[in-house]
Amino acid sequence: MKTSIIGRNLIKTFEGYRENAYLDPVGIWTIGYGHTGGVKEGDTVTEAGADALLQQDLKAAENTVNATGLKLSQLQFDALVSLVYNIGSGKFNSSTLLKQLRESTKPRPELETWWKVWDKAKGKTLKGLQRRREAEYLLYSKGFFLLAAVIVLLVAAVLLTINIITR
Repeated sequence: MKTSIIGRNLIKTFEGYRENAYLDPVGIWTIGYGHTGGVKEGDTVTEAGADALLQQDLKAAENTVNATGLKLSQLQFDALVSLVYNIGSGKFNSSTLLKQLRESTKPRPELETWWKVWDKAKGKTLKGLQRRREAEYLLYSKGFFLLAAVIVLLVAAVLLTINIITR
């Protein structure tokens, strides 16, 4: 599977675009939308360049999730790719979360608990990571309903626009 536009935008939203290299909360040089490979102080990247780096980095996260062999919906896949993109393949592959997913991909309290333990940097809980884990798990567990709600809102907006134009 490949990450959908929904998953890609989830990652872009939480990573945020940064033109100039910066030290992330654990002291790793980062640029663009969370790219870390080969980044050093003083590096810069355009938004188009950051998109290209994101696409490159997504492949590694997608490969990790695909290698699990789990049967996932597109939105579940997107949520897991976002998590792996953030925590790294090594940590994901050795996680209790993956063990839980191998038992069942069905959303359940134990799965949510193990998903949300990934909210720390250097042992400190970060609000941004808490929000990201919440959003990822919401997409994973209720993605279909979330997507349905978005479609309803889009249809309502189109109908409202048509009504305004035809007046």
